[in-house]
Amino acid sequence: MSKGTINVSVDNIFPLIKKFLYSDHEIFLRELISNATDATLKMKHLANIGEAEGVEYGNPIIEVKLDKKKKELRIIDQGIGMTKDEVEKYINEIAFSGAEEFIEKYKDKNGKDAGIIGHFGLGFYSAFMVAEKVEIITKSYKDEPAVHWACDGSPEFTIEKADKKERGTEIILHIAEDSTEFLKESRISELLVKYNKFMPIPIKFGTRTETLPKPEDAKEEDKAPTKEVNNIINNPNPAWTKQPTELEDKDYNSFYRELYPMQFEEPLFHIHLNVDYPFNLTGILYFPKMSNDMSIQKDKIQLYQNQVFVTDNVEGIVPEFLTMLRGVIDSPDIPLNVSRSYLQADGAVKKISSYITRKVADKLKSLFNSDREGFEKKWNDIKIVIEYGMLTEDKFFEKAQDFALYPTVDGNYYTLSELKEKIKDVQTDKDGNLVILYASNKEEQHSYIEATKEKGYEVLLLDSPIITHLLQKVEGSEEKVSFVRVDSDHVENLIKKDEEQISKLSDEEKESLKTFLDGIIPKEKFSVQLEALDSNANPFIITEPEFMRRMKDMQKTGGGGMFGMGGFPEMYNLIVNTNHELVSEILKTKTEKKKERLVNQALDLARLSKNLLKGEELTAFIKRSYEMIK
Repeated sequence: MSKGTINVSVDNIFPLIKKFLYSDHEIFLRELISNATDATLKMKHLANIGEAEGVEYGNPIIEVKLDKKKKELRIIDQGIGMTKDEVEKYINEIAFSGAEEFIEKYKDKNGKDAGIIGHFGLGFYSAFMVAEKVEIITKSYKDEPAVHWACDGSPEFTIEKADKKERGTEIILHIAEDSTEFLKESRISELLVKYNKFMPIPIKFGTRTETLPKPEDAKEEDKAPTKEVNNIINNPNPAWTKQPTELEDKDYNSFYRELYPMQFEEPLFHIHLNVDYPFNLTGILYFPKMSNDMSIQKDKIQLYQNQVFVTDNVEGIVPEFLTMLRGVIDSPDIPLNVSRSYLQADGAVKKISSYITRKVADKLKSLFNSDREGFEKKWNDIKIVIEYGMLTEDKFFEKAQDFALYPTVDGNYYTLSELKEKIKDVQTDKDGNLVILYASNKEEQHSYIEATKEKGYEVLLLDSPIITHLLQKVEGSEEKVSFVRVDSDHVENLIKKDEEQISKLSDEEKESLKTFLDGIIPKEKFSVQLEALDSNANPFIITEPEFMRRMKDMQKTGGGGMFGMGGFPEMYNLIVNTNHELVSEILKTKTEKKKERLVNQALDLARLSKNLLKGEELTAFIKRSYEMIK
């Protein structure tokens, strides 16, 4: 047996590893199994290129064993193994990655590596976060003696011959007192599923009982036979590692359920990512049914590096608007720090983000072109992602013009270009501006919608929480196009034409009416405006100017504060139709009490149509209405 000192620049490297180097201690198992996978894939590659004469690759597995009594956790592989010299080189010289050297040596003709995880550097030493002592028993595929290496967490180690006969490596962790949680089967099983569910080599953790079919001559009361089989916790060949031509819709849906076993609804559609230049990336993204609450949708995409789980926080790799999707992204080209927990932004990541954006846009356009009816049916479930993408990504905004839909209150769907063509003859104002009318709530704005439809106008139904921000952007990209909500003004003023209504009231009568109304109607809530409208229009109409309402809407979703609208009071216009009979009656009524009663009743009816009448005021309105019909 020989002894030595691990070649490190400081003596206290192990305390640093345990406390600071890794953000989460549980990833030690991921690192060790990644190394075991790495060693196995190396063996496969050498066997394939004929550099391991007389050595069969076979059907290797990685085995995880737990011994609670001895407080040991073992990770055993049947990979390439190590000689004594290799142990001293790769284990004793911290931060020297054997995988990197191997990749450089055995790159294929196109300069690609052999699918080896590699690049772990300090990965093996993560074991000391949970172990007070670590042993390695390893035998190389080469015809050399097996080696036993041991270290108790100090810079000192021992190395001697071992009697191991089979090729491969066994890591033995003597679990420390402060890490006994990792001696629980449930905890290890949880970590294996979390980090190694799709590793490319089968991983065994104990056994399970499998029920076999009953023999043909078995009686009904006979129990089905069983047998103990290896408990393989992972799927070594997940869907994203296959070519799209190998998969059908049922395969994609099956993989979705494998990723999200508690998600019972099928995804709306999927996007298969597969690119090998100028970077390597594979994956499958799914569009689930969406709600308008963007906050609860995120962090469902899982990031892998060569089938090793890294994180479900993919911000920086996937554009923010796509973080509401679900699925998997796998790339060896995504730079990670030693803990693989945080991304380091660089050019490669930006290219990957742009590629994913383009791929999603192309898929959406393809779905729209091939099955428009089906796309329209899915619109309400996917619009929040598309609208958010249009708002935050300029390139996506441009591409989305081909498939972004604008639904009407009557259930029709148009692209912006289609909509402009349809309404240009009717909804162009006197100054040549195209006015697109919309509602945000079909029920609450029903009376306003009906009034505009009677004029022959088309009304959109735009109800997502970010629509105000998006409309600002669309207006900025279109010449002489504006969006106006149906309750922002009375119908005659929504799209101003040359026609002008003549008021039935004289200037003196209008002045008298205005003075009376100003004395009754609260100025802090309503700005009274007398307008000559069609006699069939309502006598009192409450509107909220488009600009003011937009600023308040933007404030609610972030962005309005910069316009100084923080805490802006609720303020509305009260349009009084001077051509309505009720307004003339109010003016002619001699009794002040009755006059005031008529005004309050008309005002409350207008407030009711705007969904502004609630609580005590609604109770008073109902009581007054019953009294008036006695």
